[in-house]
Amino acid sequence: MSIKISLELSDNDLSHFRELMRLAIEKIKNLPEQEVIKKAEDLCKQMENANIPDFVSQRLSSLKMLISALNDDEWQIPEDEKEEILTSIAYFCEPQDLIPDNIPGLGYLDDAIMIELVIQDMSLDLQAYESFCSFRSAEENRRGSQANVNRESWLTSTRSELRSGLRRNKSISGARKIFSRIM
Repeated sequence: MSIKISLELSDNDLSHFRELMRLAIEKIKNLPEQEVIKKAEDLCKQMENANIPDFVSQRLSSLKMLISALNDDEWQIPEDEKEEILTSIAYFCEPQDLIPDNIPGLGYLDDAIMIELVIQDMSLDLQAYESFCSFRSAEENRRGSQANVNRESWLTSTRSELRSGLRRNKSISGARKIFSRIM
């Protein structure tokens, strides 16, 4: 039997989490980028090896996706986006977080909440990266291992696809207008 528990974070609660994030960002400010990424990856591995509740594991995949975007050379993430993601994962580099991780069932609750807040903030980046990964996979399946897929080719293809859809929608809309005039 499962039970659903919903949490509503008040403005004060959110302020508290923002302060925790600000402190974490201060602590990592002088760390090299790769060390920040490594610490976040280590936490992910630690969480995978722990018996974490489903509500945490459901959010863990999004944190891993953000880390993958940072590590993916083909994605060619712009520096400003990279900085945003690095600061977003800062909290996960801090070994002493709000709730000690070794408390069974609840130890990763603060991590899950923080992941959820990060996901909400970075949702467009995650969607773009997931689309890129899908495109890359489709291109590799279509062209084989010789497929050269990078952010620019993905953007070019996506732009073309969006423009084609826009033209198609305009032509359908135009046909409807003509049809409505006839009726």
